Amino acid sequence: MQTTIIDDRNPTGRSDVLAYRINDAIRVTGIGRTKLYELIGSGAFRTMKIGKRTLICAVSLRQYLAERPAAVIRAGR
Repeated sequence: MQTTIIDDRNPTGRSDVLAYRINDAIRVTGIGRTKLYELIGSGAFRTMKIGKRTLICAVSLRQYLAERPAAVIRAGR
């Protein structure tokens, strides 16, 4: 089994990824399946159909995530 280093610029460790299948997008982003489909429906990122398979454009997915505001984490009470 090959080990890959995951970083923010290239979450899969591969530079040749052009599009993600739904399950791959869920895995690399941590976004849940329902939320991912909501985002697809809203046009948040570019998707395409190849046969029956839905693919998400890797560039538009990365851009969408990069444009999200930073999370504010507050200390517990």
